[in-house]
Formats: sequence, C-alpha cells, structure tokens
Amino acid sequence: MGRRDRNNRRNNRQKSSWSNNRPEQKQQPRSYFNPETPADIAARESAIREFKARETICPACGKPIEDLSSAIADKSGAPMHFDCALGKISATESLAANQNIAYIGQGRFAVITRENPSDIKHFKIEKIIEWEDRNNPGAWRGEMAELFSKVK
Repeated sequence: MGRRDRNNRRNNRQKSSWSNNRPEQKQQPRSYFNPETPADIAARESAIREFKARETICPACGKPIEDLSSAIADKSGAPMHFDCALGKISATESLAANQNIAYIGQGRFAVITRENPSDIKHFKIEKIIEWEDRNNPGAWRGEMAELFSKVK
C-alpha cells in the first residue's frame, strides 16, 4: 500500500468521525473582508480628488508642493519639500570632504562618513538629526494615509 492510499484512508476516517460527532447544521461561509460598494468607492475617489486639488505651499521656498506624498513635515508640522528640508540641514551642518547628509527614515537625517567615496555600501553614521516629531505627526499625513489606504 502506497503513502497516498494511507493518507487518503486516514483523511476519510477523520472526516467521517468528525461529521458523526457534530450535529447537522449548515455553516455560513466566513467573510474576512467588507467589500466596498460602488458608492463607497465613488466617495473615496471624490475625497482623493479634493485632497489633491488643495494647493499646499512650502514654508521654506514659497512654491506649491506638487506631490504631498514626497513631502516631509517642518518643525511646526506643516508639509515642506523634501529637498528644502535637505537644503536647510546642509546649510546648518559643516561637512568634511568625505561626509554627506542622508535620509535614514522615520523623519530622521544623518551625517554619514564614507572612507571610500566610491563604495556606497560602507559608511559610518556620525550624527543623527531628528527632523520630524515622531509623537506629533502632521494632520495632513494622517488624512492622506486614511484616503489612500487600501486596508480598512
């Protein structure tokens, strides 16, 4: 007798004993998600269009922010261009010849040192610059996440 035959017999035995010990009732299929109705989708798309239509001005350069998802919060929590934040940090930090400023995530920048400038994998973080307040994210960021999130 092969392995497949033994497994089939074992599975059949388990199924039959399980069904004999259980009272007869029809089980309803489980729904693990709540599908959006066409009205929900239309309302969300309308809110996204309204959010994108708002003009947000960068406090550093005075120009409009075209892509709010690539913006970073300034010290007051208002959105600003990522490049403007990087420029402000570059202006305040004095860097050596082999040092750069890099974004390391979670609203933080770092002054990094590379021994070999052509080797981008190996570096040392000299200083961490906390740019965004972790405890107080901007209201614009929460609104954007709520509108664009696919998970409800």
